[in-house]
Amino acid sequence: MTDRRALVLTHEFDGGGCLVSERLRQRGFDVDEHLICPDYHRPNEAVPFPDLDGYDVLVVMGSVRSLTRKDEIDTWIHEELDLIRDTHCQGTPIFGVCFGGQLIAEAMGGSVEIAPVTEIGWREIDCGDNPIGTGPWMEWHHDRFHPPPEAEVLAENENAVQLIRIGRSVGTQFHPEVDFAQIKGWLELAEDDYLAEYGLTREQILDDARIHEDANRDQCFALVDWFIDEVVGPT
Repeated sequence: MTDRRALVLTHEFDGGGCLVSERLRQRGFDVDEHLICPDYHRPNEAVPFPDLDGYDVLVVMGSVRSLTRKDEIDTWIHEELDLIRDTHCQGTPIFGVCFGGQLIAEAMGGSVEIAPVTEIGWREIDCGDNPIGTGPWMEWHHDRFHPPPEAEVLAENENAVQLIRIGRSVGTQFHPEVDFAQIKGWLELAEDDYLAEYGLTREQILDDARIHEDANRDQCFALVDWFIDEVVGPT
């Protein structure tokens, strides 16, 4: 029986916690995943958010939605921003991935904008002296966040801030959670014309996923370990 519980908020059926959830379980957490939008084509129809009482960690995953188009998700997005802000103020650790990292930034007083450069694929990041792996990490985002003034920027590249920490809240712009199956699932919903717009093919993306899968598992686990050991802390 574990003493600690983590709640993973997933926005679409193909955006689960994957390797992040796997490592949390390996580290002794009881992990529950809550799907916010069961119907991919009806983004404004959401399942009510669960009660966070009894959870020791909140994980907020990515999404195909955008904080620059809140009208598409306005039945639930403001509630999620409030939930993140309240959870942070209560001192519960939060780990946000891509859209989840953007939510953390905006909830704490930062902002989100359409990125001048869309990043899709594996990219190195500059971590300075921070104990975060340089990657390459999987990127798939059209937006980027500007962190609030009190945030510590732990990693970035030439296109975007990639990792921030605000007290006990951590947000990434990259996707540490991915494995081959998850990327394959994303591609099942991506149209060829969309990929071609960015000079990509699904074969190329899947080949790269095979190449990086094992190394990414190790670096994701190391990132989650850092979050647990340095941000969450002991029981």
